[in-house]
Amino acid sequence: MAFMAANELESLAIKYAKEATRLDQQGAKGLAITYYQKAIDAFLKLVNLYPNYELNKIYIQRAKMYQERIKILRGEIPEEETKEETKTESKSAFEDILVTEKPNVKWEDIAGLEEVKKAIREAIVYPSKRPDLFPLGFPRGILLYGPPGCGKTLIAAAVATEIDAAFFSVDATSIMSKWLGEAEKNVARLFKSAREASMKHGAAIIFIDEIDSLLGVRYNEVGGEVRVRNQFLKETDGIMDKGKNWSIYVIGATNKPWTLDWGFIRRFQKRIYVPLPDFETRLKIYQLYTQKLIMKDVDLNEIARLSEGYSGSDIRDVCQAVQLRVVSELFESGRYLDKNAKPRPITMEDFKIVISQRKPSVTKEMIKAYELWAENFRAI
Repeated sequence: MAFMAANELESLAIKYAKEATRLDQQGAKGLAITYYQKAIDAFLKLVNLYPNYELNKIYIQRAKMYQERIKILRGEIPEEETKEETKTESKSAFEDILVTEKPNVKWEDIAGLEEVKKAIREAIVYPSKRPDLFPLGFPRGILLYGPPGCGKTLIAAAVATEIDAAFFSVDATSIMSKWLGEAEKNVARLFKSAREASMKHGAAIIFIDEIDSLLGVRYNEVGGEVRVRNQFLKETDGIMDKGKNWSIYVIGATNKPWTLDWGFIRRFQKRIYVPLPDFETRLKIYQLYTQKLIMKDVDLNEIARLSEGYSGSDIRDVCQAVQLRVVSELFESGRYLDKNAKPRPITMEDFKIVISQRKPSVTKEMIKAYELWAENFRAI
C-alpha cells in the first residue's frame, strides 16, 4: 500500500469530518451536510483505492453513519426516532461482537506448546486454585504473540475450561468498528460484564484477538482510538488494583506484537511467544487431523519432517487438501454416482504432491521478526 498517499487521504477525510461536526453543532445544517458529504467521499475513495487496508471496516461504518446524519439534517429521518434506534442498536452491536459460550477445549486437545502451557498454568491456573499462596498478587494480563495459526485462541479457551471461568471472546477490530463514542462504551461494557461474571462464577477470562487493532501505535488517530485506548487502560488498571480481588484475566493475542504501544505492553505482565510447531508437535497435529482419513502406507513421521516451517493451520490445510484430492478423483471418474463408491485410500504420494504445491504461510523473515521481538520483550 502506498502508505503516505493513504495517510494524506485519511487525514483529509478526518479534517472534513471534524469540520462537519463543528458546523453541525453550531446549527449550520447546509454547510454541515456539504462537509459530511466530503468526508464520505474521501473515506469511500480511500476504501476503493486501497481495498486491503486494515481500517476499511471502520471507514465504511463511518461513511454510513455520516449518511444517516445527512438524512436527519435534511429532515428525511426524525432525530428522536434515530436516537432510539441507535440506543437499541448499540446494545445489539455489543452483544454481536461478544462470544460468551466457552469452547469445549482441553489441554490435551492442544498438541505440543509445553512451555506455553506451563507459563499459562503458573500465571492463571495455580493462582485461581490457591490464591492464598500468592501474597504479592499474580499476573492479570497475558499477551500471546506469534505467527498466525499456531494455537493462541485454543490456549485461551483451554485455560478457561481448566479453571471453569466465564469466557468472553471478542475481536478487537469489531470493537473499533463502533467508533464515534461506541467503541469505548463497548470496552466498558466488556469489563463490566466480566466483573459481574467473576462474582458469579469465581473467575472470568477476557480474550481479545488481534489486540494490535485496539492497542497498536497509530500515526493518525481514527474513530476515537485515543478514547478507546484510555478506556482500556482505565479498565485494565482497575482489575490489576492490588486493593481489589478481581479474578479477571485479560488474554490478548496478536500476530503483530511490534505494533503495540509500549504503555500497554508493560501491562501484560506475561508475554508469551507461541511459536511454529516443532517436529514432535507437527507429528501430533498430523495424527490428530488424520484420525478420520483412510490412508495406506503413509509415514506421518516423514510427512512431519517434510512440513518443517508449517503452522498448525497449514497442516490442517494439507490434510484437507489430500482428502479433497482423492474425493475429486472419485467425482471426475464418474464413480460418485454409485452411492456405495468410496475414494481410494490416501497415499504417501498424495501428501508429497500436496506439500510440494503448498508453501508455508509464515516466512523465515517473519520468524526472525518474532524472535527479535521476543528477545526484547519476552516475559514468561
